[in-house]
Amino acid sequence: MGILYYMTTFDTIYQNIIKKIMEEGVEELNERTGHKLKMLPGISFQIDVEKDGFPILTLRKNPIKSPIAEQVWFITGDKDTNFLRKYTKMWDEFIEKDGTITSAYGYRWRHHFGRDQLDQLVKHLKEEPHSRQGIIVTWDPADDGLYGKNLKGTYKKNAPCPFAFTANIINERLHLHNIVRSNDMMLGCPFDTFGFCLLMYALAQKLEVKPGTYTHSISNAHIYDNHYEGARELIKRKNEHPNIFPKLPENMYDRAEKKDEKLVNEIYESFAPFYKPNDPILGLDIVK
Repeated sequence: MGILYYMTTFDTIYQNIIKKIMEEGVEELNERTGHKLKMLPGISFQIDVEKDGFPILTLRKNPIKSPIAEQVWFITGDKDTNFLRKYTKMWDEFIEKDGTITSAYGYRWRHHFGRDQLDQLVKHLKEEPHSRQGIIVTWDPADDGLYGKNLKGTYKKNAPCPFAFTANIINERLHLHNIVRSNDMMLGCPFDTFGFCLLMYALAQKLEVKPGTYTHSISNAHIYDNHYEGARELIKRKNEHPNIFPKLPENMYDRAEKKDEKLVNEIYESFAPFYKPNDPILGLDIVK
């Protein structure tokens, strides 16, 4: 008799959230995009990677090399896309006239506010592992979001959706809480969850502790009208798949800082043998 698998922990959590939004979400027209969307406030979930495995969606196939490359790019602190474009062109539409992305998360973490938040986070938690002040901020209150009639902010092609995260060491495990102002649930949520959980692993390695619980909190969780059919398809799907516990490369944080081009593929190969997703869901176009 073979081993009986159920859906992964993340697949179950994610599917239930999609179902809840489709059944209970408030439908409104979004002025900026011209699309209707169903939305709910205050959605939050947790994954304890020690028992739940890595949060990678298997109910539909995802291009998992893209969030890997993106997170490595974030750690570099760059705002140009030279490194990232070797693996994915996903940020191309957000490039400004000067060839950079002003809202690039890694640049915000490491340069934008006049200090290297990531470097200081690592040093702080090494000196004070029980500190509750391990906070990284991406959102710039001096400019982000404050554009429009009678406002002085500068319009940007992209304003950070994950706008801050906290890192806490409890019981010698690093726990990361990602706070997201707005999440496109069919595309952005699984992507962000994968990427920031990978960041938790990289920081845990750097701090010489184990990775712990990843928490994802969304102020506005929504599904766009052109994704409704895809959401209905995902709700119906099942995939008997074991939780995934990847053996990730060592020294990911340091190697990412050095823009080690082998790192992205090595991380990908940590997942590839175990990742057996369902077919893609077609028609999930990005809403700009």
